Parts: sequence; C-alpha cells; structure tokens
Amino acid sequence: MKVEVIAAWPDRSETVTLKLPEGTLASEACAESGLTEGYPLAGMAVFGRRVGDDAVLHDGDRLELLRALTIDPKEARRRRAETAQAIKQKAR
Repeated sequence: MKVEVIAAWPDRSETVTLKLPEGTLASEACAESGLTEGYPLAGMAVFGRRVGDDAVLHDGDRLELLRALTIDPKEARRRRAETAQAIKQKAR
C-alpha cells in the first residue's frame, strides 16, 4: 500500500511517499519516513483527524506529523490585534 507522510515545520516542509505492508501502524510509518529527526512530534493525523500511534493505515492515507504549538492561539491573536491597533493609531 502507498502512504503519504507530510511534515510542516517552521523552517521546512517535506512530503515522503512510502510503500508499506498492509496493517502498518501510524508510528511505524512515522519512523520509516525519517521526517521527525531533530524535531519534536506532538502527534499525528490522517487527513486532518488526530490519530494515535496504534492507528492502522490504509492505502492512499495521508499521515500528517503534527508539531507542538509555539504560542497559545489566543495569545497570538491578541498580539496581532494589538499590532493592528498600533498601526491604526500611527496612521491617524
């Protein structure tokens, strides 16, 4: 079976297509891809749906390697709003 493994990190993104035996687990495909070397892995998803290490993959699946968030999404939005507000104030 063919499985596509995708990793998107802050400084790079890579895609690897693997030919694996039927019944391969997500953790096995992750290890086989070699994409996590040097990067912390926060989890995995198949077509955007979070899966565990023991999820059985099927032909044509896209395994997405998830990284940890570097900042809380609410904090990031607050910072963007503050920046936008400061720009508006300068424009006046």
